[in-house]
Amino acid sequence: MNRHLLSAADLTRDDALRVLDTAEELAQLSNRPIKKLPTLRGRTVVNLFFEDSTRTRISFEAAAKRLSADVINFSAKGSSVSKGESLKDTALTLEAMGADAVVVRHGSSGAPHRLAYSGWIRGSVLNAGDGTHEHPTQALLDAYTMRRHLGGSLDGRRITIVGDVLHSRVARSNVLLLATLGAEVSLVAPPTLLPVGVDGWPCEYTYDLDSALSKSDAVMMLRVQRERMKAAYFPSAREYSRRYGLDARRFGLLPEHAIVMHPGPMNRGMEIAAEVADSDRSVIVEQVTNGVSVRMAVLYLLLGGREPMEEGA
Repeated sequence: MNRHLLSAADLTRDDALRVLDTAEELAQLSNRPIKKLPTLRGRTVVNLFFEDSTRTRISFEAAAKRLSADVINFSAKGSSVSKGESLKDTALTLEAMGADAVVVRHGSSGAPHRLAYSGWIRGSVLNAGDGTHEHPTQALLDAYTMRRHLGGSLDGRRITIVGDVLHSRVARSNVLLLATLGAEVSLVAPPTLLPVGVDGWPCEYTYDLDSALSKSDAVMMLRVQRERMKAAYFPSAREYSRRYGLDARRFGLLPEHAIVMHPGPMNRGMEIAAEVADSDRSVIVEQVTNGVSVRMAVLYLLLGGREPMEEGA
């Protein structure tokens, strides 16, 4: 693996499989009385979050602590950033504190790349979501969840991603990673919520949700990111839900083995009905659990070693 994880495109097929296999081994920790390994003892991981987050920040914090790393949580609110401090000066401060890894979420696309290649920070930089660009560890945990339910390999599996693709860093990272792992990805969205250049992505796209569901092994519903929308991308929430929401009727179109996913947080009743989100084929809560194991694997491989985990390591 590279020293940084900024994009799903940074991962070769072997890299991605190494992360997923390592996460599978690390998941066994949850069955132990003491859920910690000494692998990253003495290392410092900084969670640098310029945007609000619950799942991602807590997941990275839990992952680092289970590997015995020291964790510093940095929130832009209430920090010198709110007083006008630049990204550079914040980075230099973290470097002075001896950060071995910086997990960064930022509202501007490309901010993690700037940190990684500016020379301001010598440690590893992990992208925890930048603007509308990417969220690579979310794609890894999604692929890990799919592998557990769909038989181990994603080669030839059909994955349907539905909704606000335009503003979704999750969709971008998933398309790249799933294509690398051999899956066939279809995007479903209204024309206004598909980005310019989607023709060059390694996937298909359609505007018809019903036709895509019957041949899907997994369907991932994306949150409608109204906070990022500056224009009317669809007539109304009701119209969007009617055309692109996963309700009970559409749920019945899925093959019996197909799973339902969502990166969270959900708009229940808009992109997904409550009875679908809570069904026995929904793996939405499991995705959160799996996120800790996958982020442990990423931190281990970037900071601890390149070989598979040894028993008792």
